Amino acid sequence: MFNEKMVLCASNAYEKKYYLNDQFSNLPERVKQELQIMCVLFTEEVGGILILQYEEDGTLQIVTEADEGDLLYDDIGCGLKVKQMQLDKRELLESLEMYYKVFVLGEE
Repeated sequence: MFNEKMVLCASNAYEKKYYLNDQFSNLPERVKQELQIMCVLFTEEVGGILILQYEEDGTLQIVTEADEGDLLYDDIGCGLKVKQMQLDKRELLESLEMYYKVFVLGEE
């Protein structure tokens, strides 16, 4: 169906920017705020870039990246923080997957 993954949102510690894909502007304001807080706090604590993106089947993935020369970025700490986020925000992440499957992919 898609050749590329659909980005929901991203936070970049290097540029101090947050991005929410315009295609998801109809999400409830509370959800958009929670996503922004979650992503920005993650990159402020761990550094690098955090991307929430959908796979072709509607699965929401958490992807992290870091500049090659970033000596402060901690791969292990980042992995632990992602696991913690998946546990703490499980309900939000599952509801975002369901939203995508229903409203974007047209599944029921």
